[in-house]
Amino acid sequence: MLAAANALNFSVSRSAGILKSGRTYRIALLVGSRTIEWFTAEIIAGLNDVLRDAGYDLVIYPIEGLEARDAFFEKLPVRSNADAVFVSSFGISPDEVKRLGTAKIPIIGINTTSEGFDATVGINDKEGIKLIVRHLVKLGHRNLLYLYENFSSTLGFSSHNRIVGFQEACNAIGGLTARTLGVQEGDNILDVAISEMMASDNPPTALCFYQDSQAVPLFFRLQRSGLSIPEDISVTGFDDSTFAKEAELTTVRQRPYDMAVKAAQKALALIEGRPVHEPFETFPVQLQVRGSTAKPRTSPLL
Repeated sequence: MLAAANALNFSVSRSAGILKSGRTYRIALLVGSRTIEWFTAEIIAGLNDVLRDAGYDLVIYPIEGLEARDAFFEKLPVRSNADAVFVSSFGISPDEVKRLGTAKIPIIGINTTSEGFDATVGINDKEGIKLIVRHLVKLGHRNLLYLYENFSSTLGFSSHNRIVGFQEACNAIGGLTARTLGVQEGDNILDVAISEMMASDNPPTALCFYQDSQAVPLFFRLQRSGLSIPEDISVTGFDDSTFAKEAELTTVRQRPYDMAVKAAQKALALIEGRPVHEPFETFPVQLQVRGSTAKPRTSPLL
């Protein structure tokens, strides 16, 4: 029969398979921004590498602002146009989880709360930033500044936890001058960092950035200002993303591609009704100490 089918150039109709199985062979990925940065790109790659081989298409939904959120969470359960939903790196309310649940499809979180989800993968963001603080304090730093871009409280799951982790670590150690500074949308985070260094009577000796992509450009900006890393200022990031190693950036390594692969495998198991081993999985983070951090200088910048 197979030989006859090949001779007739016969192919299985995907539409017929969808009708028979009741599946759409489409999986939704919710992300908190229209900008695809390193973390999201790694998540997409990991999901696609598993789902594509299983015959599924990944559909990306940027969720920016309350209007986009309301539209998605209202319409998806009615449309029933996905077999599973991934929610990546932003907070989702119990009501929204409940609304998604009416579609009766698996909901998998990636770097978000585990409450109400069928499965999750992620890291401990608080512990990651605490590794940075402890490293800087061990070097002798006592004046730290943590910089991040302001975020919607409903979207910034990882960002919020890193801020809290920074504050908890500094409070636990004590005797530190430690501040967090949120940069408004449209403002340049590098300009803010340099201003904090140059204009303060008691400038920070170490700058901690929310992610590598904010920290790495500072290396080139400081060169034009006559300052250098780490001689004048220590700098840290978070992610261990593209160019972090080349820039000698001290950072925290996370593995979003590996997390996405595990998330996709859990989703397929849930769709197929198979048991999921370790449905709520926390991945380790690792401090990468490189040349961007050193003992603080003993004389002021200016």
